[in-house]
Amino acid sequence: MAQTILFIVLLTLVAGMGGLVLGGGIAALMKRESPKATSLLLSFTAGIMLCIVSFDMVPEAVDAIGNYYVAPIFLVVGFLVTFLLNCWIDKSAHHEDDHHSHHCACGHHDLHTAGIVLAGAIALHNLPIGLVIGTSVASEGISYTSVLAALAIGMHSIPEGMSIATPLLHDGAKARSAIAVAGLSGLPTVLGALIGFFVGSHAPVALAIVMSLAAGAMLYVIFFELLPEAYRNWKSKWAILATVIGFAIGILLLFSNGHMHIHFD
Repeated sequence: MAQTILFIVLLTLVAGMGGLVLGGGIAALMKRESPKATSLLLSFTAGIMLCIVSFDMVPEAVDAIGNYYVAPIFLVVGFLVTFLLNCWIDKSAHHEDDHHSHHCACGHHDLHTAGIVLAGAIALHNLPIGLVIGTSVASEGISYTSVLAALAIGMHSIPEGMSIATPLLHDGAKARSAIAVAGLSGLPTVLGALIGFFVGSHAPVALAIVMSLAAGAMLYVIFFELLPEAYRNWKSKWAILATVIGFAIGILLLFSNGHMHIHFD
């Protein structure tokens, strides 16, 4: 048990904080973001994540409980909970921006506030995302699938790290400080992963429910964040192709390691 918990913590730290730190580092090194590269990365990551949801998480939830009703119901619940959480985060962020604008008209301070508010929003957002890793370990133990899920989450965190660090850097913050703020916003991912593991390990029903909730949260990230942001950065069919390629590579990786849970009988 202790070894598994250590694995979850280390894996989630690498995925939850590593991607954010890497994104912050990229923002510090680059004079400006590359919209095309960001769009392709987001689209490719969305394809891999969609593959994990479709061919691993949802089938695993169905197998755990033995029927086809619980998984889709709680998948929708997970999607809606994540949607409402992000609506609340957006509303709070806008309220903070409006409140701050009445006290200071300096653009630099506005950039600093934007970076800090965004870091807090992403920190809250990462809590349900951590469920993905935790439930994966609960269902399959220390496995390749868990690492693949963490890798997808880490890739998804790179643009988020850039979005946090960029306004802080433009405000005059040192690169080390901006990267640290970006990295610390990934800590709730560890908490989410541990919650997913302990709840998912309790009983097959609990595993099915938590796995389905995590799948719903991941679908929200795919369709409400990654793909729309990819399109905003670069309105090109190449971004769509990157999603398909990511999906196909995800299938190859799952098949090649024997973790495909689709049954045709």
